[in-house]
Amino acid sequence: MSTPGHDDPLSKERSHLAASRSALRAMRKDVESLDITDVTANWVNAAVLEAQIEQRIKALADLSETPLFFGRLDYLHAPGAEQAEGGEGERFYVGRRHVHDADGDPMVIDWRAPVSQPFYRASKKDPQDVSLRRRFGYTGGDLTAYEDEHLLDPAEAATTSRLLQQEIERPRVGPMRDIVATIQPEQDEIVRAGLAGSVCVQGGPGTGKTAVGLHRVAYLLYAHRERLARTGTLVIGPNRSFLHYIEQVLPALGELTVRQATVDDLVAHVEVRGTDEATTAVIKGDARMAEVLRRALYSHVVPPTEGVVVVRGSRRWRVPVYELEEIVRELLARDIRYGAAREALPQRIAHAVLVQMERAGEAPDDRVQNAVARNAAVKALVKSVWPQVDPARLVLRLLTDADFLAEHAEGVLTGDEQKAVLWVKPARSVKSARWSPADAVLIDEATDLIERTHSLGHVVLDEAQDLSPMQYRAVGRRCTTGSATVLGDLAQGTTPWATRSWEEALGHLGKGEAVVEELTAGFRVPTDVIAYASRLLPHIAPGLTPVASIRENPGFFDIRTADAGPADVVAACRELLEREGSVGLIAADARVPELAAALAAAGIGHVGPGEETTHATRLTLVPASLAKGLEYDYVVLDEPQAVVDGEPDERTGLRRLYVALTRAVSGLVVTHTTGLPPQLT
Repeated sequence: MSTPGHDDPLSKERSHLAASRSALRAMRKDVESLDITDVTANWVNAAVLEAQIEQRIKALADLSETPLFFGRLDYLHAPGAEQAEGGEGERFYVGRRHVHDADGDPMVIDWRAPVSQPFYRASKKDPQDVSLRRRFGYTGGDLTAYEDEHLLDPAEAATTSRLLQQEIERPRVGPMRDIVATIQPEQDEIVRAGLAGSVCVQGGPGTGKTAVGLHRVAYLLYAHRERLARTGTLVIGPNRSFLHYIEQVLPALGELTVRQATVDDLVAHVEVRGTDEATTAVIKGDARMAEVLRRALYSHVVPPTEGVVVVRGSRRWRVPVYELEEIVRELLARDIRYGAAREALPQRIAHAVLVQMERAGEAPDDRVQNAVARNAAVKALVKSVWPQVDPARLVLRLLTDADFLAEHAEGVLTGDEQKAVLWVKPARSVKSARWSPADAVLIDEATDLIERTHSLGHVVLDEAQDLSPMQYRAVGRRCTTGSATVLGDLAQGTTPWATRSWEEALGHLGKGEAVVEELTAGFRVPTDVIAYASRLLPHIAPGLTPVASIRENPGFFDIRTADAGPADVVAACRELLEREGSVGLIAADARVPELAAALAAAGIGHVGPGEETTHATRLTLVPASLAKGLEYDYVVLDEPQAVVDGEPDERTGLRRLYVALTRAVSGLVVTHTTGLPPQLT
């Protein structure tokens, strides 16, 4: 590895960095100076174009603390013809976005471009025509070092990149950052998988599955921008704290249009003010509820009991009851949405009238058919045969009317299950009802039965192992015509309805054909920490492969008896705050108030999950229930047994503990006054 003062090439690389930054600023100024006065036909076009220009200006921002490029590739020969920028002996600087000079020649190549792919995948065994791969080291935004790998030199042994290790272990303060400089070959294969297929990534703690999912979105937007601009993309996370933690990754890669939401956000048709017992929530989240809802909805369709007479001028046209029955049966058999069938019914009746008109020698057109469909007699028949149904009212009736539920849950839910989902105190109206999160998902299912949910081009679902089958269905209908990237770890499932297998989950999602990939190389969690946490795997997910840390640094790991209670926990936090980087204090939810008071008494400032840390306040106090998906340089884990005891059953408690143990990037201190869970000892 070369450092300042030892190698002239470093100054040349710094010059290229300065020139590239200058070129990026020029690109931004060019966009800012665009005059669209004479190129827009109307104010709507002008508004759209102005918004696009504004997005482009934001995407070209020069982030001073973020390296513009992080690698270089020297090709032995010209890349393939499809990579027109390639030339014999030409080199490419690989960075977060494309930068070109005044003549249009590339100075930095986007990491997602085909010509950049060997930076992640080339090796001694498969150099992919790359003679040299150079990695750059930075301090802030300043280039401070470089490291060369001669892939075609048989005398040079393959070694682990020190710069790569340093980048992985670099202390972090604030939100999650991108890993574009450290993507590994197995991660890159998932990132660059095609848009047409869905992918499920099973990955233990520290394997980078969340980062892989976000970088996959960035790659797909690069490779299929026009299509995804029309259809849209969505990242779904488990909670607001998690979304806040990851929200800067895509903008740092120049992608500003990706929506982020929780499952609760997607199904927010009603105000959620209530909660369910675990047993009730499990039943409501069971996929069988979809059939109960379907039966309840279509029970509103009743066979016509008499024909309909349409008066047009002096003529009367009668559609007999048997013909109406045939129309209704045909619409039911077509398996289209309830609302679409209801809209089609008057048109079908009108068509039957037009057939009679034509037989009588008239020549009706579409206007006549539409007029017949709007006829009062036709509208009255449609209202009685195929009435409008409000999805929230439908669910409310199912949850409050025992007879109605029994009728439509017959053979689907047992008697005890029906009793479990019925409300003890029926609500008077949809607005006054104390809906639970599981109820909102049922309403979303009913809404989709009535009217098709809009489908996006691609959806990323993170921490998927905690979703119920009905929640998977809610996500799946957001990508029925698109694809999905599903991310999760079966060992970290901490809900009563946690996923048992990815095959089952993907079936509920409607993506049974998805490829399941497993990431087992740990880049984030230190060796000693992941080895300790993996003692729990035989008890919580015996079929999973333990994560194998590739970190050369074993990390800092200590188990301490906290004889002085919270005072010892505070002391451990103070000790870790003397190191560089972020610190997380993770504790059972019930113990958080006591620890917050102890920190305040000791004069140690802290923030909560989702709140921004600063260099002055680097400690986050995290309830164990919100720790999933978060990471800190150093973690103090308070009272592991209390984390286990805070859950309704031991298996869920041990899974929660597994999550808490694996949030550290550089070091972990476990403090306890009572004994440790026997599964750890």
